[in-house]
Amino acid sequence: MKLMFFNEFQLGVLKGEAVVDVSSAVQDIPQLGPHDLINGLIARFGDYKQRLEEAAARGPGIPVASGRIRPPLPRPINIDCMAVNYMEDGTLKEPAPINGFHKSPNAVIGHGDTMVLPDVPAGIFEGEAEMAVVIGKRASHVRAADAMSHVFGYVNFIDGSARGLPPAGNVFYQMKSRDTFASIGPYLVTADEIADPQRLQIRLWVNGTLKQNFNTSDMAHDIARCIEWVSSIHTLEPGDVLATGTNHQGLGALQDGDRVSLRVNSPDPRAGAPARNGWPALEFSVSDPEKRSWPRGVDEATAERARTPR
Repeated sequence: MKLMFFNEFQLGVLKGEAVVDVSSAVQDIPQLGPHDLINGLIARFGDYKQRLEEAAARGPGIPVASGRIRPPLPRPINIDCMAVNYMEDGTLKEPAPINGFHKSPNAVIGHGDTMVLPDVPAGIFEGEAEMAVVIGKRASHVRAADAMSHVFGYVNFIDGSARGLPPAGNVFYQMKSRDTFASIGPYLVTADEIADPQRLQIRLWVNGTLKQNFNTSDMAHDIARCIEWVSSIHTLEPGDVLATGTNHQGLGALQDGDRVSLRVNSPDPRAGAPARNGWPALEFSVSDPEKRSWPRGVDEATAERARTPR
């Protein structure tokens, strides 16, 4: 099932190119806003799945393109992001030590929204293509062998980064947690639709040019291990987001006016343009009020750092 929010944060189920409003099926979930609704639904999904399926079957739906798509997880309690979690196309001989960071829920934007580059002295701004896990039930000190039972689904995720901010070494918080630096969407895909999340192709285009193209099989620490590690530090709640990291080869600057598109799907050798099969694409624009510019092309410094053993 593909779940989404649209227009005035109505809950919808995607049917092909149409979305069906299923808000009536979940109106008894206590909520102060859409974040409470989706988190509550995820926590109680076993009780509501049939209701949603019946509501989606009855409704005619409206074309997705005719409405405004909202973030499917508008305010997660936690956004945890894995750091240096790829083998960089096999160039690393052994995994880097497992590591991660928190990202502010205020960073969330959705499909069709705008990432705004702040007025800070970054050496470069980038958006890292990732697949994120959505937690389905509370997880604390979970063993890797049991971790996948805590997964509700998956979502496209782009991790905005302001690299090179001073002072040197003061990195993750000020680099990653800026407003608009967590693009999520356009839909949340339930786990039963994904046969193997460790065999998915991730592709990112900037202005129609393919920049990143890698497979989740290249993860240094797989999803189960990531859940085990993060849940040993703090409890994960239903609706929390665990972004699984990126392959840094191919990253380049984001700047004013850019259009970014991310697609996650099954491996496909035809990588010339975003295919229509697989998960729907997440798209957003970039705005820089300062109108700064950087050289186009690959950020070789970041790519080389990622390939260097720690």
